[in-house]
Amino acid sequence: MAALSKTAKGGKGATKRTITDTNLLLTITIVVFVLMYAFAMAFLGRGFLRWQTFFNILNTNAPLIITSIGLSLVMICGSIDISVGGVVGLVTMCCAVNLDYMGGNPVTALLIALGIGLAFGLVQGFLVAYLEIQPFIVTLAGMFFARGLTTIIHTEPFNVQNEAFLALKNTRINIPFLGSMNNSGNFTPAYMEIGVAVALILVVLAFVMLRWTSLGRSFYALGGNRQSALMLGINTKRSLFLAHVISGLLAGIAGYVYILHSASGAVTNADGMEMNAIAASIIGGTMLTGGVGNIAGTFFGVLSLGVIQNIVSSAGFTDAWWSKITVAAMICLFLVIQSIVLARKKQTE
Repeated sequence: MAALSKTAKGGKGATKRTITDTNLLLTITIVVFVLMYAFAMAFLGRGFLRWQTFFNILNTNAPLIITSIGLSLVMICGSIDISVGGVVGLVTMCCAVNLDYMGGNPVTALLIALGIGLAFGLVQGFLVAYLEIQPFIVTLAGMFFARGLTTIIHTEPFNVQNEAFLALKNTRINIPFLGSMNNSGNFTPAYMEIGVAVALILVVLAFVMLRWTSLGRSFYALGGNRQSALMLGINTKRSLFLAHVISGLLAGIAGYVYILHSASGAVTNADGMEMNAIAASIIGGTMLTGGVGNIAGTFFGVLSLGVIQNIVSSAGFTDAWWSKITVAAMICLFLVIQSIVLARKKQTE
């Protein structure tokens, strides 16, 4: 009993430190994002002064936001899922084929996306949580499997011509009071795509789940100290399984949002998205060691990646590797920051 009481006290203290570390990393992420955007507005032209530039970042990166949410949940548990990019690519191709070659509609495409994402989440979650196979190996196999299936289903890129789907794709959420004057002197309202609304809703739901539900608390406990979580009565296998299921399901939704933005099927869709999602999670303050992370930070991590790409292109560096170098530098910076936070935690233990 004394040992259990001591563990419980240690777990409570660890939870307090986790919340503190999470808030610290979130603050750093937001500050970095604000400074980058302020720099862009001050030195890279008036384009960044328009609200539509910010909304365009959201429109382009809505699938990445959704994918990064799921990956952050898995990383908070101390696990990893590198199959998400492959799942997104598979979903886009399956939805495109369904819409153009099988007489599908937006509803059937959505059901296909949810089914594929859920299937990957269930299988990988079971292998990782209950069979205790290394998550990197399991999800690496899942990534290869998804990419292979994508090439089997269809090899040539094509644009979706389904009228009902295109009508949904072209639906805009107008925000007139944030509009601006275009080069012709006409006023154009700012707008968001439907995928952005979906991404923002999922950000809020994931944030609430992590902050105010027992499942969210079990994710943090599992990533912080699995043995302590077990002694506190948390079903760690179920928590890890659900984290991977949610990640797979969100990857399916991200695939649907992706094709809703691009309206195309191609084997190269979402190529490298898993790496961008990991980068966004790290920049957002989610630790690879688990136990620390915040969905709001992940959201700003994705925005930071989008701003970097815009800054690099606006500065005249059109080669893709310039943005990759900048992202790599940011990841290194935030890994150093995380190392400092870990060192601070060890000193307080």
